[in-house]
Amino acid sequence: MAKDPLSGEIHFWRLDPAEHAATWNSGVGAEKVGGRWNPKGMATVYAALDASTAILEVAVHKGFEALDCKPHRLTQVLVLDRSKIFVVQPQSIANSNWLVPGTPSRSQQQFGAELLRQHPFVLVPSSVSPHSWNLAMNPQLALGLYELVLQEPFALDGRLNKPLS
Repeated sequence: MAKDPLSGEIHFWRLDPAEHAATWNSGVGAEKVGGRWNPKGMATVYAALDASTAILEVAVHKGFEALDCKPHRLTQVLVLDRSKIFVVQPQSIANSNWLVPGTPSRSQQQFGAELLRQHPFVLVPSSVSPHSWNLAMNPQLALGLYELVLQEPFALDGRLNKPLS
């Protein structure tokens, strides 16, 4: 499982379709459909502590083909006060299946929602890459606690979407 990630500056990363990159911090996508750590109706921004995990998290839902044929933008953000980040340790989770790939349960979403009501940033181990961390952000509580570092075009390495033989 991932080690404690809170050392040095804390940056997080997102990968968004280019047409949604300007609203990366709204949480509207997760609000519309719910997510691993939030129920439908709760705005939540999902990110990763490294760019590679952010790319994998998107690819697991959309596939590499979608990343290869539609413009995307990679966003890097600096957390200005890392004391505002709550770290979920694996042993503190009621159900270990919450950390493996699969459909989230209502209890899992409620657990995450309660944390996101109390903390602007919540770190959880990634289910896609268990030695990596995901960050869930409450966009209302996090206002003024982060700074946009960069947004740049993302181009997928074509070897990840090989031609059919």
